[in-house]
Amino acid sequence: MLRSALALLVYLLLPALAFAQSRSFDTVLYGASYYHEYMPEERLDKDIELMKQAGVTVIRLGESTWSSWEPRDGQFEFAWMERILDKLHAAGIKVLFGTTTYSIPPWLYQKHPEILVTRLGGVKATYGIRQNMDITHPAYLFHAERVIRKVVSHFKDHPSIIGFQVDNETTSYGTAGPNVQTAFRNHLRDKFKTVDALNKAWGFVYWGQLLNSFEELPPADGAINPGYKLEWERFQQKITTDFLAWQAAIVREYTKPHHFVTHNFVGGVRTEIDEFAIAKHLDYTAVNPYHDVQDKLDGHSISLSGDLCRSLKQTNYLITETNAQTIGWDSKTQFPPYDGQLRLNAYSHVASGANMVAYWHWHSLHYGQETYWKGVLAHDLEPNRIYREMSKVGAEWKALGPRLANFERQADVAILYSIDSHHGIRIMPFSDNVNYLTVLHQMHRALYNLNIGTDFVFPESEDFAKYKVILVPPLYVASDALLQRLSDYVKGGGHLVMSFKSGFTDENDTVRHTRMPGPLREAAGFTYQEFSNLTDALALKGDPFKVGAAGNKVSAWAEMLQLDGAEALATYDHHFFGQFPAVTRNRFGQGTLTYQGTHLTPALQSKVLLDVLGLAGLTGADQKLPAPVKVKHGKSSAGKRMHYYLNYSGDAQTVAYAYGAGTELTGGKTVAANSTMRIAPWDLAIVEER
Repeated sequence: MLRSALALLVYLLLPALAFAQSRSFDTVLYGASYYHEYMPEERLDKDIELMKQAGVTVIRLGESTWSSWEPRDGQFEFAWMERILDKLHAAGIKVLFGTTTYSIPPWLYQKHPEILVTRLGGVKATYGIRQNMDITHPAYLFHAERVIRKVVSHFKDHPSIIGFQVDNETTSYGTAGPNVQTAFRNHLRDKFKTVDALNKAWGFVYWGQLLNSFEELPPADGAINPGYKLEWERFQQKITTDFLAWQAAIVREYTKPHHFVTHNFVGGVRTEIDEFAIAKHLDYTAVNPYHDVQDKLDGHSISLSGDLCRSLKQTNYLITETNAQTIGWDSKTQFPPYDGQLRLNAYSHVASGANMVAYWHWHSLHYGQETYWKGVLAHDLEPNRIYREMSKVGAEWKALGPRLANFERQADVAILYSIDSHHGIRIMPFSDNVNYLTVLHQMHRALYNLNIGTDFVFPESEDFAKYKVILVPPLYVASDALLQRLSDYVKGGGHLVMSFKSGFTDENDTVRHTRMPGPLREAAGFTYQEFSNLTDALALKGDPFKVGAAGNKVSAWAEMLQLDGAEALATYDHHFFGQFPAVTRNRFGQGTLTYQGTHLTPALQSKVLLDVLGLAGLTGADQKLPAPVKVKHGKSSAGKRMHYYLNYSGDAQTVAYAYGAGTELTGGKTVAANSTMRIAPWDLAIVEER
């Protein structure tokens, strides 16, 4: 236990380590998670033969069965996995090997029931569900470290293993017991140094709550101070980062030069963890994006997860889990994909920058909570429609994989993602329906529908200037330094689109003493002293962006902007609010800052962004494609320009190809410059320029 606690302590004290990203993939890996331990013993040979026939090149395993590795305290079993790895290696299938720490065995719970997580309010987790433990507890860390070291050291030389996954979809699980509260107070002491600095930053003079020492800090359970609540959220994120960094450091003691270390994030935008900080401890990031299929499939959630995961290290990433057949912890969401959709989705991941696509999972379970989260094989474990479509992709990638791997996406536009601002607005909400994430998702979807390649940047990102346009969802919490960087970005020629409530509080979630928008005032070209909730939606005067009556609406919030150099692009059609602009633009230095002082409809958002993209010279033929067709551009590892055209509809589509002559890779046909292509329903075309 001491060794584990000391290892974690080291990582709590050391800054994040950045690992060199020097590895690339020879081909796109294709496969699934595989749990032979869940299946009849005689299945192994048959499963592997089916995998070979389907073109499977990678299997992810090992992370889900601690009780199989260590059936009793200190008794370790390896033979069952040795047999699996040996047979996979003989079949030429590579392995991503997981640490088995996210679901504790019953004997560990019986021995140490105190390791179950205690959340705010004193709510204690029960045994049964996975991820129910306090990942800071010394007893848990001792046993987790022991099983990691035993398993990884035993298998580190196995020739099938190409990489290690640390834990699985990790968060802090809301741990808030007395030990965590003590650690939080120590964290505050390290950050603020003196209690007077903490009192000032959070305004504890309010309600007479000034502290005389850090020990007087009340528990987080009853905290209502915005600064306290925001820092608690940051600390929860830090717990996760430190835990995964600790695991990665242990695994790296045994890895070889050809191994990589990764972690699989849950898909989408996850505000309970700091993925950017975690990524510094990984060689590759990985993500588990699940999404709608059938008539709801439009590719957006695939792109959102991919854009974020790719941006964390500015390089290709891995899909460790995604839909095979139906998904769900019950049978209410059993929607299998239509013919062609599995293949289309696989290519969609690669078009977003994935170097591996693996389904969860190979076979469907016959028991347990995830009985209806079906794999490639259904409950009868026989080849089926999904297996045949997977086999088609496997055959195509056997030939095309080396040309598709390491696809370098091109993006001139980025979205600034601020977890602090999400939590700051959640702590002080302004609407039941509109929040930080709704605006972020609206902006990303607008860019996606406009066929604009998009990255994410973060407050800590070093280089804003590489992007021609940056979009900023409500940047409610921001330091003066970050706001100055954004102002400098505009001055240097960038085009910035900012949302309402930006720059309102500093990094401690304390409202600024200056007239809003604070340090952004010169770049924004306006000030404001008042704001209002909007009970009802308001129209914009004269439909300035030509979206029609239904789309020409704003809602939820209105800042009473007073122009100070900026021009009004839109004003409210209202007897009182009509005196204030709703959308402004200021030319500052070589660039522009477009500000949305209210919440726009999706139609308005799309038109405002299209206007800004036009200023940046980023519009053209892609914005005229049929609505179901999405295009993604980039370069192959050989330096050739590649264009993915993806048809998310049940109808054939004719598209205008506006780029250089090349070859359509999936069919081998020549494509002339500035020609047209027909794309079948739920199909795609990949053009590699000559």
